[in-house]
Amino acid sequence: MKVCETLQVAPSSYFLRHMQDSELKMMHRGLGPQGTKALAVPLVTNTSILRLNLRDNWMEGMGGAAIAEMLKENCYITEVNLSDNHLGDYGARAISAMLKENSTLASLNLSGNHITDRSAEHLGPALITNTRLRNLDLSYNSLGDHAGQHLGDSLSENTGLRSLSLAWNCIRGRGAAMLANGLGANVFLRTVDLSFNGFGKEGAVALGQALKENNILEEVNVSNNRIPPEGAIHLAMGLKVNKTIKSLNIGKNPIQNAGCYGILQSVQENPDSAMEALDFSDIPVNQDFEDLYTAVKEILPELKVNHGGRIGAFRKAKA
Repeated sequence: MKVCETLQVAPSSYFLRHMQDSELKMMHRGLGPQGTKALAVPLVTNTSILRLNLRDNWMEGMGGAAIAEMLKENCYITEVNLSDNHLGDYGARAISAMLKENSTLASLNLSGNHITDRSAEHLGPALITNTRLRNLDLSYNSLGDHAGQHLGDSLSENTGLRSLSLAWNCIRGRGAAMLANGLGANVFLRTVDLSFNGFGKEGAVALGQALKENNILEEVNVSNNRIPPEGAIHLAMGLKVNKTIKSLNIGKNPIQNAGCYGILQSVQENPDSAMEALDFSDIPVNQDFEDLYTAVKEILPELKVNHGGRIGAFRKAKA
C-alpha cells in the first residue's frame, strides 16, 4: 500500500486478496510500468507465490526490468509468464541479467514481446550460465539470423533446458543452420518448436545433420519453414539413424509427395526408430505414399501419419 501511494498507482484489491496463494494470475489488468513496479516490491519478500502469470499488462521495458530485479532476490517463484507485455529489448536484457543470478526459476514465457536480434548477445550467455531453467518460450518475437547464431552457440553448452519454443520468429538461412548445429550438440533438450520461421533448404540440411548427432530430442516442429523437397530428404537422412525422435511436424512446407515419401521411407529403414507421429498437414500425397504407409504400419503399428489428402482422390470420386 505504501509503495502504491509513493508511485501514485491504485492498489490492486485482487493482489491483496491473493498474495498468499501459491499461484497469482493477474492477466489483462493494464498494470503498466508503474503498476508492475509497485507489484514487484512486495514480491521480493513473498514466500507463498510459486507461479506468477502477468500476461498482457503492457508493462514495457521498465516494468520487465522491475520484475527481473525482483526475481534476483525472490527464491520461491519457479514459473513466470510475461508474454504479450511489450518488454522489447530493454526488458529482455534485464531478464537476461536476472537469469545469470536466479537459481530457482524453472519455466519462463517471453512470447510476443517485440524482442529482436539486439537481445541475442545477452540471451545467449544467460542460457550458458543458467542451469536451472527447464522451459523457455521465445515465440512470436522478432528474433532473426543473428539470434539463431547466438542461441545456437549457447544451446550447444546449455545443460538445463528441456523444452524451447522459437516459433513465429524470423530465423533463416545461416542463422537457422547455426541454430540447428547447436541443437545437434545439445544433450538435454527434449522438445523444440521452430515452426513459422524460414529454415529453407540450408536450415533443413543442418537440422538433418543435427538429428544424426543428437539422440536426446523427442519432439521437433518445423512446420511452415519453406523447406523444399531436397531439404526434406536431408532431414530423412538424419531420421534414418536417429533413435529418439517420437514426433516430427513438417506440415505446411513445399516438400511435395517426394519429401513425405522420403521421410516415411527413412523411418521404415531405421530399425531403431522411435517415431510415433508424423505430421504432413496440407501436403497432398499419392498412392505410392499410402502403400508405403501400409507397409510401415506392419513394423510400427502405433505410428500415426497426418497429411493433406491423396492426390487424385477427389477426381475419382467425381468420376
